[in-house]
Amino acid sequence: MERAQQGPRARYREQTRAEIKDLALRQLAEGGGTALALTRIAKEMGLSGPALYRYFAGRDDLLNALIRDAYDDAAAAMARAAARSAKGSRGVRARLHDLAEAYRTWAIAEPHRYLLIQGAPVPGYVAPADTLERARAVLGPFLPLFATGSPGPAVAATVDEMTAWLAADGTVGAWVARYAPEAAGTPGTPAGQARAASALAGAVLAWTQLHGSVSLEVAGQFAGMAHRGGTLLGAHMEMLADAFGLDQEPA
Repeated sequence: MERAQQGPRARYREQTRAEIKDLALRQLAEGGGTALALTRIAKEMGLSGPALYRYFAGRDDLLNALIRDAYDDAAAAMARAAARSAKGSRGVRARLHDLAEAYRTWAIAEPHRYLLIQGAPVPGYVAPADTLERARAVLGPFLPLFATGSPGPAVAATVDEMTAWLAADGTVGAWVARYAPEAAGTPGTPAGQARAASALAGAVLAWTQLHGSVSLEVAGQFAGMAHRGGTLLGAHMEMLADAFGLDQEPA
């Protein structure tokens, strides 16, 4: 509806910005973040350099748009996977595997976009502050799963550090409460704090396992090895589920 109500000039601007982003993504796929060149994009589109800057203020502005889009698309993929997995009688452990595989699937399908947000930083570029909330949206669906856990000794130190983080940063507590309101319980009670710390520790540890395994696979580091990336990631998730005492899928 909103797009239908736009005037011709606004629609043309939107279409041109989309074309610029498509060409930028092609450059990223060919050569990574350092390959992004606005002058080459302008030449391919038949625009002058100054004309291109009517749509994006510069390289960093274009990168900002690409990074926001990538985070938003990844978050949408994770939200869809969480909604599908929550249906029926799938246990928490099975739902963790579903989310991990959804993350991996998106990264493999969009390797250049994944590496843009999770790979080596582009030299001289500083991402905008709002990408933090977008990154948290990608991991948000993991929070309610680990809120149900009973963390064991292997992750006790991490849970303690997450407890301190929650106490020091109100935005982190708000993030947990938004995705796992049941984790917050009665604010300030020991039970609520323990669930929130478990949720946060699990999500952060899941992210580190996902990032390590998936980044290696996307970068081609598993080439010539006998295992599948999904098998390795599944093993990581099983160990994490064990560490947090997540329940088994019902028989």
